[in-house]
Amino acid sequence: MRILICGGTGQLGQDCTRVFNKNHSVQSFGSRDLDISDPDLVERTIRELAPEVVINCAAYTNVDGCEDNRDHAFHVNAVGAENLARSCRTVDALMVHISTDYVFDGKKEPPLTYAETDPTAPLNVYGASKLEGEKRVAALLEKQIIVRTAWLYGAQGNNFIKTILKLTLGNPEKTIRVVDDQFGSPTWTLRLALQLERLVEADGRGIFHATAEGYCSWYEFATYFLKKMDVSHNIIACTTQEYPLPATRPFNSILDNARLKQKNMNRMTGWRHGVDLFVSRFRQELLDECS
Repeated sequence: MRILICGGTGQLGQDCTRVFNKNHSVQSFGSRDLDISDPDLVERTIRELAPEVVINCAAYTNVDGCEDNRDHAFHVNAVGAENLARSCRTVDALMVHISTDYVFDGKKEPPLTYAETDPTAPLNVYGASKLEGEKRVAALLEKQIIVRTAWLYGAQGNNFIKTILKLTLGNPEKTIRVVDDQFGSPTWTLRLALQLERLVEADGRGIFHATAEGYCSWYEFATYFLKKMDVSHNIIACTTQEYPLPATRPFNSILDNARLKQKNMNRMTGWRHGVDLFVSRFRQELLDECS
């Protein structure tokens, strides 16, 4: 298949490019080359390339920054998604749109999970802009897959555990506070890319949740990762109240891969298993990046 990847320079976009390149013809664009909020550029690019599948990994993902830049967040996350959907319709392409756990309010008590059919109620601008993007894609296209995921980490780009590693190695004596009352499923971008490949090749449709199985807090995630990295640390647990941020976060971001399981298409594994493989493959690379 001819596949176009938007947001191809991000951590998920790069892993999608690697995975789909093995069996398909892939063209991958970063936001500097293909700004999805530019409707004319999007239409011209998709008409010229005539992809059979468009995977949208492009987004404005600065959750706190979205609070101060609401217009920009909606311009990229909602209007940009709409631009892609309109152009996909003109060439009869399947659109795979990446969304987020932040479309939910997170008020369920862990370990209760959120399924695809649960009502949405975002708590922040980022979640609201991504939900609006979902709605616009679904309204315009029948050939669409909307994939909600959460707590992504990978070898490329910036993410939570890379930040924790840099802070720890940069000043081993410094106490680092990490929130211990927000829960979710740390998801390796490579595993998610493999799941997206399965969905595309199976000609899936509609909304799917795709995160690692099981759950933990941010504190548990950080300490487990550093233990596997064999890096000593001085991380202490704190509450959300003790670590205030501009954007309100859901306390429960645990998604249930319900539709993947119903259709026997679930390729997601336990979050610890993902971290173990990630560290075994990239430990030295991660350490070198921090040196």
